[in-house]
Amino acid sequence: MRRKAQAKKAAYHVFVILFGFVMIYPVLWMISGSFKDNAEILRGSLSLIPETLKLSNYSTGWSGFAGTTFATFFRNSIVITVVATFGCVISSALVAYSFSRIKYRGRGIWFACMLATMMLPSQVIMIPQFLLWYDLHLVPGPIPLILPYYCGQAFFIYQMMQFMAGIPRDLDEAATIDGCSKYTVFTRVLLPLMKPSIVTTVIIQFYWKWDDYMGPLLYLSTPNSYTVSLAIKNFADAASTTDYGAMFAMSTLSMIPVFLIFLFFNKYLVEGISTSGLKG
Repeated sequence: MRRKAQAKKAAYHVFVILFGFVMIYPVLWMISGSFKDNAEILRGSLSLIPETLKLSNYSTGWSGFAGTTFATFFRNSIVITVVATFGCVISSALVAYSFSRIKYRGRGIWFACMLATMMLPSQVIMIPQFLLWYDLHLVPGPIPLILPYYCGQAFFIYQMMQFMAGIPRDLDEAATIDGCSKYTVFTRVLLPLMKPSIVTTVIIQFYWKWDDYMGPLLYLSTPNSYTVSLAIKNFADAASTTDYGAMFAMSTLSMIPVFLIFLFFNKYLVEGISTSGLKG
């Protein structure tokens, strides 16, 4: 029985390792491609070991295009992503607190409207939003990529509401008896307990915003305002030869901020989930 259990355990680990390798192989191939020349990449070789190590792909890619280096693109992406993520977390938490803990007339109607926005494909509202920002004379520019996130995001509002449902209302009542206002109850009682939900929002929203391509394509028009996702696409030029090595090199560097965000916040996420958001 012991040998059978060990064999099952070994088979399970082999399967997980093989499945994990299949899942991560495209990323490994991209990283490997950042050290290959165009000819080797276009041959479609599945090997992860470059025939000739070409480190110049990183310097070539970092030099950018149109007189703008990738340092500018990274700066633009970091500013837009961080500011938008901060606004998304704060506004979504406030709206979730309103729907979850405060009773007022018309709350059900507003909640239904919020849920309805989750059912609309982004392509449906893309043109009306663009025309609105254009009429406000904010196109081109980064404001349309940031300001909407300070009005709450339906997905994260609903997620935070579900998390708040697991926090006892007795805490709110005890804080109110001690003289706390609704704002103080939110900032001093609920917000610290919402760490797992907030961390989840930060990770997902940062990833979504960093990876966004359509938004910058619509609202940014000059190379010195481009984000990383938009700049990487410009390496693929249909009118001339595409430098795939440089494109893969910058794609590899573009993964670093997302990886660091997940690595930094992951321990808080695991800790918060294991305690269900409450300390005993």
